[in-house]
Amino acid sequence: MFIERPPRWFRWLFPGAIFRIPSGKGERKSVYLTFDDGPIPEVTPWVLDLLDHYGIRATFFMVGQNVERNPELLEEVKKRGHSVGNHTLHHLQGASATTMRYMRDSAEGARLTGSTLFRPPHGWLRPRQLWALKKHYTVVMYDLVTRDYSKRLTSPEVVSIVKRFTRDGSIIVFHDSLKSLPRLREALPESIEWLLSEGYCFKTISPLNP
Repeated sequence: MFIERPPRWFRWLFPGAIFRIPSGKGERKSVYLTFDDGPIPEVTPWVLDLLDHYGIRATFFMVGQNVERNPELLEEVKKRGHSVGNHTLHHLQGASATTMRYMRDSAEGARLTGSTLFRPPHGWLRPRQLWALKKHYTVVMYDLVTRDYSKRLTSPEVVSIVKRFTRDGSIIVFHDSLKSLPRLREALPESIEWLLSEGYCFKTISPLNP
């Protein structure tokens, strides 16, 4: 459960970061689908077509290097009405980098994506990195990680994670990556259909003023 839904003490380590966006009183319950690690030609277009099929929008946290290789996919994501976020230039882990290096890598990712939304790779930051990032970006974490990247899980198990942990305002993490594709093909449409059947509406994440 620690991986799928971060506990309260973990959220306290990242003050000011967004983990969940509950609906307002009287509003329909909502979720925020997000996709990390793209854009990838073998995966992202399929995800976009599937989202179009259901008429829903999502937020894509893109790795800068992948945007450099596939700039047309960045434009296609935006053209289809989705939000875009920054996932660093090199998918850099905060624990393995100095704050100065991390900020440079993040700034280059922001330049390539054109976004002030930021999600740290692997969902981890050092306190000094978070403090520095919040001056320039809206830091978006997660309320539910589907673990679609794990070879130890089957597609039905990924769907069961979505069913078990989703709640109003959940920011849900999938990945438009080659690693996730074997599970994503079945798990993503089944998850969307379940969420729709449960009455959720789908929203995108917008930057706040840092």
